[in-house]
Amino acid sequence: MSSIADSFAWPFQSPGWFGKMILQGLIAIIPIIGWIAMAGWMMNNIDNLRAGRRELAPAGFHLGRGAGVFFVFLIYGVVLGIPSIILGAAGSSSHSAGLSALGNAISFALRLFLIFLTPSIILFVYRGGFSAGFDFNGIWGMATSNTANSITAALVVFVANLIGGLGAILCLVGLLFTIPYSSAITAGVVAWYEQVMVGPSTASPSSPAV
Repeated sequence: MSSIADSFAWPFQSPGWFGKMILQGLIAIIPIIGWIAMAGWMMNNIDNLRAGRRELAPAGFHLGRGAGVFFVFLIYGVVLGIPSIILGAAGSSSHSAGLSALGNAISFALRLFLIFLTPSIILFVYRGGFSAGFDFNGIWGMATSNTANSITAALVVFVANLIGGLGAILCLVGLLFTIPYSSAITAGVVAWYEQVMVGPSTASPSSPAV
């Protein structure tokens, strides 16, 4: 990736980009399986970008490739949601609006923290597999080794997530395009992030973990 902004443009430079996105979007409608397939499609797109191919991966059920990163983020989401659930339940039982508000504030802060770490987490899972997604010291070390790059990448991931949800405005039909596009943007972010954080010599295409 020539720049972080290129993450938004590269998917449209791929031959047959519209058909690939729509087909992957149709697969994503399937609960759980479709979401894992979308995660696998993102990982395959990272493969292409690391190899210098600005080409979207073929649509399909990339379950083996997507399971690791999908379940890593599922676990993070569940764990980080615990404080909010506990405080929300305590606030409801005691009729304390303060506890509920505190729970919401903590949940929001943890969500921002996870977004900040997201590029590093994806990259660690890409390079090391499922277990690498819980290498807290390594992930934190990468994210904080150049905070400016990490924040920039996280902001683009955040925007990509917003774009992914925009399809709901068109009676959910637009999600068939916006969710795959969001995934492709994220793949571009991770490819750029690896280049600027690790360097081109280490970032050369290899055999990534699955």
